Amino acid sequence: MPLIKTAHEIDLMRHAGHMLFEVLTSAEALIADGISTLELDTFLESEILKRKCRPAFKGYNGFPATACISINEEVVHGIPTSNRKLKSGQLLKIDLGLVYQEIYSDMARSYLIDSDDRDKLRLIRTARECCEKGGELARDGMKLGTLGNEIQKIAEDEGYSVVRDYVGHGIGRALHEDPQVPNYGLTGTGFLLKKGMVICIEPMVNEGTFEVRTKKDGWTVVTKDEKQSAHWENMYLVGDEKGERLTV
Repeated sequence: MPLIKTAHEIDLMRHAGHMLFEVLTSAEALIADGISTLELDTFLESEILKRKCRPAFKGYNGFPATACISINEEVVHGIPTSNRKLKSGQLLKIDLGLVYQEIYSDMARSYLIDSDDRDKLRLIRTARECCEKGGELARDGMKLGTLGNEIQKIAEDEGYSVVRDYVGHGIGRALHEDPQVPNYGLTGTGFLLKKGMVICIEPMVNEGTFEVRTKKDGWTVVTKDEKQSAHWENMYLVGDEKGERLTV
């Protein structure tokens, strides 16, 4: 699929993004102490199928579930299971995608379960601010090094780090398309965005080091120092002045 989307493809991507936002938002009422991550995953899959779409992640490179559900020091790619139940005070991340008429959408959110822990709320807020700043900068003529540098500054000004090993990406008729969209970089460098591209901006913001490792299950990515991590992702259409959020 060309990096510049046609008007028809953009219409499909708006619809796919809207439905994905609906699906993930509908699950928020279930997020509470005692529910298993598999129950959440099963609900999300049923909501996707109800909209005559299919899960984007299930089977992707062998991933066994509909959603990536990660907790606390887990950064991304956590596998839902029946014996893992949510607990108050946990920092939960859900990364989810769907396919509508062979068009992909992708988004992620972070939640604090039944708690008002200020440190964790600040971490989540920072990840969201990083993502939204990236969306503001997703405009024609913007270099991705500049965009990534602005995201990096927001996180580091709060005393956090941004993960380097996993970055955002283009999206369309494949889940991951060019270009890669780092959440760090040098101003004035990198790939040049053009109006009509669609990208996913997804900062993963860590309390401690940006370094991560993969657990023995081959999927779950955790912070190397086992400190907390938050994740926020939206899909943006590159515009004249700023990006248009499609996961809305």
